[in-house]
Parts: sequence; C-alpha cells; structure tokens
Amino acid sequence: MKIFIFFLFFIISSISFSQKGQIEISADPRIDALIKQEGAVIPPATSPQINGYRIQLYFDSEKNKVDEARSKFINLFPKVDTYVHFNAPNYFLKVGDFRTQNEAEKIKSSVESQFPTSFIVKEKINLPRIDQ
Repeated sequence: MKIFIFFLFFIISSISFSQKGQIEISADPRIDALIKQEGAVIPPATSPQINGYRIQLYFDSEKNKVDEARSKFINLFPKVDTYVHFNAPNYFLKVGDFRTQNEAEKIKSSVESQFPTSFIVKEKINLPRIDQ
C-alpha cells in the first residue's frame, strides 16, 4: 500500500509541477555570419609552392621594429619578396624564394652586416620571380 501511495504522489506532483511554454532565442545575426566565415574552406596558397629556402632576418615581439627591418631590407633588395609571419609572441621577417641554399647564401652574405643574427631556413616557397 505504501508503494501505491508513493507512486500516486509521484504522478500527481509531476503533473502539477510540469510547465509548458515556448522559448524564443534572439541572437545577433552577425554570429551566424562569423560562424559561416570561420567554417569556409580557404586554400593554403594562391600560387604553387615548392620546397626551397628563405632567410630569416629578424624577429621581435613589436611589429613596428620588424617593419623597420623590412623597410631596411627592401631598400637594399627591392626585387626580393619579404614575408612577415606571426607566431605568438613574436613576428618573424623572412625574405626570398630561393630554390637552392647557394642562392640564399649569396643574399645572406650581403646583408650579414645589417642583420648579424640572420640564418637560412628550409620551407615551402612560392615560385621565384622571373624578373630577378
């Protein structure tokens, strides 16, 4: 009998305490736009890439110092491409799209007095310019 009373009490309380209604969620439409943008597939490069070499000239946590070093290098070699990459907490200045290590060594030896901590790194590069 106790089980029957407990069961009856449980049914009555669940019916009387249950609530019905509607929930309306109003969200900013910019959130959906951001989700769509982040989910978009972006190709890793816009041009074909090959294995090659670049020279890492400079790195610093302040972007303006890296930009100054970049300007200094562009004044010396205006036809050599420069790349600034951010890898927390530093910005890295890399230059060139060299197919061989010897090509990179020529430029490195020319700028070693202005950038004494420069070194050659092996990585994926863009196809070198024809007008070099």
